Amino acid sequence: MNLIVAVDENWGIGYKGNLLFSIKQDMKFFRETTQNHIVVMGRKTLDSFPGGKPLKNRVNIVLTKNTDFKRDGVIVCHSTDEVLEELKKYSDDVFVIGGEQIYKEFLPYCDTAYVTKVRAKRMADAHMVNLDLSDEWETLQNTKDFADNELTYQFYIYKRVK
Repeated sequence: MNLIVAVDENWGIGYKGNLLFSIKQDMKFFRETTQNHIVVMGRKTLDSFPGGKPLKNRVNIVLTKNTDFKRDGVIVCHSTDEVLEELKKYSDDVFVIGGEQIYKEFLPYCDTAYVTKVRAKRMADAHMVNLDLSDEWETLQNTKDFADNELTYQFYIYKRVK
């Protein structure tokens, strides 16, 4: 299982239900990396998409505690175990795409993390676990600096080592 996320210098990922950054190249990387694969997200992440609609060309799995929740084009699960059971039906790559609680819930099942690190600090009320502080993860590779909208960022790939 993989995760994909964009973080600020404090590993912040969101504020009041919105992403901290809108970077064209990061969005393109996200789209190209997750397209034709399975994405796992929380309900609030789904609601943050335009029109609250699922991502095209992907199997969208939503984890929510709300047993009445239904949305066209998504598979709804109500527990981590239910998501893991659902994932057994697929042989394709799985990407955990947020939010904060979903990342924390599925991090133990992930072995690769695609992290866009933005060199900026933003007000955040949602965070990703800082993989740089974990002895379970190491940087496999990272790119040169990119710039967009006066922001500097790099793409990192982390691998679980323990």
